Amino acid sequence: MLRNMLTIFILPACVLSCGCAINPVTGEKQLMLVGEDWELQVGRQYSGEVEKQLGGRIENRQLQNYINSVGQKIAAVSHRPGLEFHYTALNHESINAMALPGGYVFITRGMLERLTNEAQLAGVLAHETVHVTARHSAAAVSQQMGIDLALSVAGQKASGGAMDIARVGAGLIGLRYSREQETQADIYGLDYMVRAGYNPYAMVETIEMLQQQNEVRPIEFFSSHPDPANRKVNILEHISSNVYPPNLTTGESDYAEFVLANLND
Repeated sequence: MLRNMLTIFILPACVLSCGCAINPVTGEKQLMLVGEDWELQVGRQYSGEVEKQLGGRIENRQLQNYINSVGQKIAAVSHRPGLEFHYTALNHESINAMALPGGYVFITRGMLERLTNEAQLAGVLAHETVHVTARHSAAAVSQQMGIDLALSVAGQKASGGAMDIARVGAGLIGLRYSREQETQADIYGLDYMVRAGYNPYAMVETIEMLQQQNEVRPIEFFSSHPDPANRKVNILEHISSNVYPPNLTTGESDYAEFVLANLND
């Protein structure tokens, strides 16, 4: 009995002490029971499933190259520039964007149709990039799956990690982020887009558009990205508290040429 009680209390403490990591974005210590190798494996395995569920890739090379080029500008100034990122446009009418761990970022046709310039696109991709760089999915898995499953995952990781991918990887599709994670993605995503040379007010425009669309009917983006209180106010306050270089890019003409025109073909 005493031995069992000691196991109940000591084992979780050992897991917690050994399973902490520094968040690459915030610099704060957080519970992390899966490694970066796990994130890469999940991203590779489930990126195809996301594409399948959301209509497949938009079959236009010029559009895809443009989306990826904007994303790569964001990735290069992120907290994990060494991670290989993949930015893909999917042929689905939902207003949505999402990310898988390991550097896989997706944006839907429905979202692209409602954006009007490159800076807005950069803001959406930057937001999703933060979810990857801050390891939000891995943190959610660590918290939601519990210590027992985490121990199982850790134990199987040493022997190949096949079961942990199968058991929890699928749950990452449509994972709902916390409001704190959403705020981080907004604020650090704003910093990413400015470092990449984009006008930060484009993110405000995108938030306004998404909230307006959500008033007409609930949009898919907010089902996995809960709207933090005072979201627009927080973004504007962050902008006003910083000094940005002049002549930041908006990119209306390029967006019209490489995205909107190709979507209408």
